[in-house]
Amino acid sequence: MGKGTVVLAFSGGLDTSICIPLVRERYGFDRVVTVAVDVGQREEEIAEATKKGKQLADVHYTIDAREKFVNGHLFPAIRANGSYEGYPMGTALARPLIAGEVVRVAMQEGATTVAHGCTGKGNDQLRFDFIFRIAGLDVVSPIRELNLTREWEIDYAREHGIPVPVRKEKPWSIDENLWSRSIEGGRLEDPAYHPPEEIYAWTVSPEKAPAEPEIVKIGFLKGVPVRLNGKDLSGLELITSLNDLAGKHGIGRSDMVEDRILGIKAREIYEHPAATVILAAHADLEQLTLTRQELSFKRMVDDRWSELAYMGLVHEPLFHDLDAFIIKSQEKVTGTVDLKLYKGCCRVLGRSSPESIYLGDLASFDSTTMDQTHAIGVSAYYGIQARIIEQRRRN
Repeated sequence: MGKGTVVLAFSGGLDTSICIPLVRERYGFDRVVTVAVDVGQREEEIAEATKKGKQLADVHYTIDAREKFVNGHLFPAIRANGSYEGYPMGTALARPLIAGEVVRVAMQEGATTVAHGCTGKGNDQLRFDFIFRIAGLDVVSPIRELNLTREWEIDYAREHGIPVPVRKEKPWSIDENLWSRSIEGGRLEDPAYHPPEEIYAWTVSPEKAPAEPEIVKIGFLKGVPVRLNGKDLSGLELITSLNDLAGKHGIGRSDMVEDRILGIKAREIYEHPAATVILAAHADLEQLTLTRQELSFKRMVDDRWSELAYMGLVHEPLFHDLDAFIIKSQEKVTGTVDLKLYKGCCRVLGRSSPESIYLGDLASFDSTTMDQTHAIGVSAYYGIQARIIEQRRRN
């Protein structure tokens, strides 16, 4: 007797494609339901996942979650200056949303088991498992549990007549969403290997970027971008437009060795043009509108928030606590930031805000708004404890 229905998080890539026959052959499930979630992948990728899911699975769902991704995941990341080890997170932000949609379909289908195509070495297995298990569902992960290699998977797919977008000589593993495109696998696993230009799709080489710079203006309301070059746009429209604008100037490439959740170091390559520009503008606007104490404390909060987001622990109570502080801190982060995009570089040119706490008269060397002599008394006591210790040392 079979095991009933399993609902599979489905991207249409190699790993999730071979999971369909695997859960039937190795796990005994009678019915496979696949769920592809659109979080901003290429239209062709979503179309291919939909086509493949309908061909290989018993039932297939394709869910457009782009607006939900922007409003519920990317906007919070912008407010938190969300980055991990120096790069804007992307894949980590999408996984809880995708997993949540899979859970919703599982409940709708009456399934008690869900599956994913994650390996046992990466981060996504933990991000998916956390959401699945918090919903009380059983989890099946064929790639991890059967200890499969990429080469074995390619051969298995061919044996089962499953078309795959990778070859043994170019086995790149690519993940895309609105915020980020990640490329890994194959020769890229060698940290010394120079990546070929062919792996990039969102950004041109800085050497081939336009010879003339481009200036963009990003308007923020309470910490989230709402205008681009003076035009009000939805978050989805703004991010999509800025990906094109910044990408053509070669902005937003990261090539790094990163520490995965399990402690494994991995070579990762990312493209994130819009994220690079938006986060640079947002952090700059915070400098204009938040106090020194707010900025200092928020940096610690942002780091902790980002670490939890990277781990996929979005239902950890501390994550909600930190998010509440961040949202409160953004009430004054409204204004416009001008940036220059040029040959791989993004530089802030100027900023303005109705909530600015910068006072030109106060800062100017030519102003008499504040009597400079008032600082003499402050200076007399400034660093007094260190001065006492240094004087004793000398004596």
